[in-house]
Amino acid sequence: MEKVQIIGIGDDGLEGLTAAARQRLQQAVLILGARQALAAVESLPAQKLDIGGDLEQIVRRIDAAQGKLIAVLASGDPLFYGTARFLCDRLGKDRFEVTPHVSSMQLAFARVKESWDDAYLTSLATQPLDLVAEKARTATKVGLFTTDAAPPAAVAQALLDRGIDYFTVYVCENLGAPDECVTQGELEEVATQQFSALNVMILVRKPGVPDRPASMVGRRLFGNPDDAFLQSQPKRGLLTPAEVRAIALAELDIGRSSVVWDVGAGSGSVSIEAAQVAAAGSVYAIEMDPEDYALIAANSERFGVTNLIPVLGQAPDAWQGLPDPDAIFVGGTGRHIRGLVEQAFEKLKPGGRLVANVGSIDNLADVRKVLHKAAGDTKVLMVNISRGNDQLDRLRFEALNPTFLIIAVRGK
Repeated sequence: MEKVQIIGIGDDGLEGLTAAARQRLQQAVLILGARQALAAVESLPAQKLDIGGDLEQIVRRIDAAQGKLIAVLASGDPLFYGTARFLCDRLGKDRFEVTPHVSSMQLAFARVKESWDDAYLTSLATQPLDLVAEKARTATKVGLFTTDAAPPAAVAQALLDRGIDYFTVYVCENLGAPDECVTQGELEEVATQQFSALNVMILVRKPGVPDRPASMVGRRLFGNPDDAFLQSQPKRGLLTPAEVRAIALAELDIGRSSVVWDVGAGSGSVSIEAAQVAAAGSVYAIEMDPEDYALIAANSERFGVTNLIPVLGQAPDAWQGLPDPDAIFVGGTGRHIRGLVEQAFEKLKPGGRLVANVGSIDNLADVRKVLHKAAGDTKVLMVNISRGNDQLDRLRFEALNPTFLIIAVRGK
């Protein structure tokens, strides 16, 4: 059976193809592609079909024309955010031969004379802008395929909104075409400009700048000082202390794409730091107090996390409809915590972890009993923390109230 030829083509048309690629197109009975690509091979004898962005139509046509030589034209490198990846996954790699052309991403980096072996490359057609902006924070170079919904101006503004202002920007329009244009500027300038829909955006980090804005210097991934968080004044001091928070987050074993519940989130200190660890995941901060609920949103904005979702309501009703979590943190006082822990544990994904933070011996005994029954095993930590204070010429230690962490893992 003849293999389907997937051939990359640029704005220079047939002249830019290798002799082998031109020969395959000459032999093809049917050529599938977008209108612009087909216009470049208009002189060839094959039947031509404009499929636009309808990838399913390509699949149907390939299946209907078995035994005939079919060519699929794609822009640039068909395996770099192109149609070849979809077709090989859908129909199997053995059905195809791929002949790449220079991709517009390669052309863009060549135009600005920057190597791209160390760049973060992605497409805003497949990745949300919020996630791309956060990944750009620590990148040396970034190459982006933009979209109509997320043009260069929107990307630049998203970065500026996060205090990320340390990139030189290049917007490369209509690469390979007669009206090709490369614009170099600052993020503030690009945020006010419009560009052709056919563009590649490149960000190059300026030398010697930090990974985060000045307002975030001193902020940590987890274990931030208690006073870094806004707290409601009557309840001040009820925040999970930084040291306990750090231990709890370690025991939760949160991954980059984890789903996390923080039940009884208060002003959101655990939620925010969990969201920073699970940068590609999501964290649900469940809180019944409207004032604390508002503080969660304010603290999220303060720390620049975008993957934290505050949920106003009383557990367990408030977590109905939420995705099952990989990790749950439960904090609180009162006898009701035993029931919350029992119901929350049942919501965990297999292999998920629950960490409960209690302050009394009675609650420790109750929660441990519940989790021991549900999980078959528990880990219990008593955390005693004393913070040093200089008083005159002496160092004294001020003890925090002891607290308990009960950890359990749901069986697989």
